[in-house]
Amino acid sequence: MQAPKAKKIAQLLETHGHQRTDNYYWMRDRENPEVIEYLNAENEYLKASLKSTEEFQEKLFQEMKGRIKEDDESVPYLKSGYYWYVKYETGGEYPLYCRKKGSLNAIEEIFLDVNLLAEGKAYYQVGGTAASSDLRILAFAVDEVGRRIYEIRFKDLETGELLPDHIPAITGNFVWAEDGRTLFYSKQDPETLRSYQIYSHQLGTSTGDDILIYEEKDEEFSCVVHKTKSEKYILIHSESTISSEMRFLDATNPTGEFTLLQARIPYLEYAADHYEDYFWIRTNHEAQNFKLVKAPIGNPSLENWEDVIPHRESVLLEDFDIFSHFLVTQERSNGLCKINIKPWDGTAGHSLEFDDETYTAWISTNPEFDTQILRFGYNSLVTPPSTFDYHMVTKEKTLLKQQEIIGGYDASAYTSARIWAKAADGVMVPISLVYKIDKFTPDGSNPLLLYSYGSYGYSMDAHFSGSRLSLLDRGFVFAIAHIRGGEDLGRGWYEDGKMLKKRNTFTDYISCAEHLIAEKYTSPEHLYAMGGSAGGLLMGAVMNLRPDLFNGLIAAVPFVDVVTTMLDESIPLTTGEFQEWGNPKDKEYYDYMLSYSPYDNVEAKDYPNLLITSGLHDSQVQYWEPTKWVAKLRELKTDSKLLFLHTNMEAGHGGASGRFNSLKEMALEYTFLFYLEEMI
Repeated sequence: MQAPKAKKIAQLLETHGHQRTDNYYWMRDRENPEVIEYLNAENEYLKASLKSTEEFQEKLFQEMKGRIKEDDESVPYLKSGYYWYVKYETGGEYPLYCRKKGSLNAIEEIFLDVNLLAEGKAYYQVGGTAASSDLRILAFAVDEVGRRIYEIRFKDLETGELLPDHIPAITGNFVWAEDGRTLFYSKQDPETLRSYQIYSHQLGTSTGDDILIYEEKDEEFSCVVHKTKSEKYILIHSESTISSEMRFLDATNPTGEFTLLQARIPYLEYAADHYEDYFWIRTNHEAQNFKLVKAPIGNPSLENWEDVIPHRESVLLEDFDIFSHFLVTQERSNGLCKINIKPWDGTAGHSLEFDDETYTAWISTNPEFDTQILRFGYNSLVTPPSTFDYHMVTKEKTLLKQQEIIGGYDASAYTSARIWAKAADGVMVPISLVYKIDKFTPDGSNPLLLYSYGSYGYSMDAHFSGSRLSLLDRGFVFAIAHIRGGEDLGRGWYEDGKMLKKRNTFTDYISCAEHLIAEKYTSPEHLYAMGGSAGGLLMGAVMNLRPDLFNGLIAAVPFVDVVTTMLDESIPLTTGEFQEWGNPKDKEYYDYMLSYSPYDNVEAKDYPNLLITSGLHDSQVQYWEPTKWVAKLRELKTDSKLLFLHTNMEAGHGGASGRFNSLKEMALEYTFLFYLEEMI
């Protein structure tokens, strides 16, 4: 079967006197039958080309699915007199939301069965649930397309009946006031999908009567609504990439006026919680790596902020949680997570100890104030996700649950490590890696999958994956490059990989790849690259810069048409990301973006084998970006290597819904790698 060929209709694009010719601009029209025909043709081409692997794909899918405990449930947490948890039943794609009153031995109440709600639906996702303060009414958000446009529905928890109230076309973000009748929710712009309005809804009334509480008019900001842990205040949080602004309202007075906490100032970021007479605020005010301050509720503006945990040059304050007798912080030092316990009485604090060389730890769900127990989560490249209760006085740690790997899992058969690569400018970049001990030979012959992201300050922590065992057990090394653009080594690590320093992200990744080759973990003939979304941009950029380094590359829902997208303010996310990438209406940023934009830098040269995935209803990276990129690559590349585009015609940015359907897409990605390694 021949690879699909797309027609060429040249579109001349001019900015700052510079002209670009886009032969595939027409692919932006999802209503054009020729666009759908092309996407279907690409899907058929992939299917026909890999037809010989279909049996293996199914085997791989069943293998990965077989490791998942089908009748599984989360660890219950106590709130408002109930133990709340989520569980799955054998054969079920979707979760059941459950609770037990007063005791774990009480009768189980299934208050939301998503399997029943999803019957007959190609896509179904519950985005969030919340019970009213009197526990009578459940609000839950539903997306039936995959574009992250939700509808809020309501259920009477006493009768089990669905109420006639429904709030369409919202973000999925909502919170109850304390009267049990008023729901605050955020709504998005119908075109750009920017979350820009906060409304209040009275149960039993028409949505046409809902009251607009707040509108965010600055197109670089979005806003959400949430509650303090104490549930005494409702907060409206407006945020851009570089600035924050919060308003608060007594949750018992839902018709009252919101009060400004601190007016927005460029480059001032903050987020607040409440305890006793103060707001407790994580902020970067004169603190690049953030610090913790407190401010009196009666006068909480900046001039009254008092340091609680001062700024530290080598420690990033990521999060905090407040208890009646303890302050708990989640911090990052030298690229690793730390959890610290500090008693309010002034006695000495301490940190939790972790054994793995590279790992992830985080503060988990802790809704109760008056407790000495901290719940936290932990996993590593060799340790499955684990939930612990930690006694903050006795320091006793209790494992409540560790993800069970059906069929058995012996952690001692695998090893993980953290190594460092020298970047082009001399900076040392950490790499986390894992492999099966008896499958590894330190001579460069092992296949290696190098994963990374490197944007928005998202730290790409070392984490466990049961599905990844299918790679490791067949001899793959898996590695994560903790490159700049993430926040793995602090806020400065992020700032050195954004805006006019974005190329550091790409050169860091290349340096990591070169280091892994030099240290004989792999070789260019066996090295594979993978990233998704902004990590897909990374894939496109490094592929243009160093195609010789990789045998294959997987770009999932990749952001690759950077200049055109950032010039189009009607596209979701564009205006809110000017402080991440820059605004190309400024010629300096236009030229810089143009220098690395993967779509604009496709050349007539050899490229690695490529698998590119997309979602037709993706609201974050529009489907046409990977589609145009593939068409241009087919036009210009000079090699005869594989080039596949797989578009999920029923899903969005996150791929298929359901816990098993997504494994079919992963099985395809892994099959692509094994096919290139001739392991099938």
